[in-house]
Amino acid sequence: MTIIEAINRVDAVKPNGFHLDEKICWLSRLDGIVKSELHDVHMNDIQTVFEGYDGKSLTKELFVPHPYDEVYLRYLESQIDYASGEYEKYNNSILLFNAAWEAYQKFYHRTHRPRAKDFVHF
Repeated sequence: MTIIEAINRVDAVKPNGFHLDEKICWLSRLDGIVKSELHDVHMNDIQTVFEGYDGKSLTKELFVPHPYDEVYLRYLESQIDYASGEYEKYNNSILLFNAAWEAYQKFYHRTHRPRAKDFVHF
């Protein structure tokens, strides 16, 4: 899924007044977390510097692949709810995000070996 696809899908079901740049920032923050807390600790991943996204990044592919890319939609929805002061909606949307994030983490850990330095040697 690309940045603009994620934003357009969320905007279609959850109309909001937030600027495109804010949504790009939210997606950039999430992919920074995906890279540093998940991808960087596994062997098969290329170690690159992630500098985030900007307005020129709209057609870039996000890190989490299908079918786990729902994580982006749930994250954007939760950020919109929180920033709107819709805390009851936020509580629901963050639960959906957490479930999608946990599913991706479990998949990733099952399919990628940790780096050797992450093991304790005796």
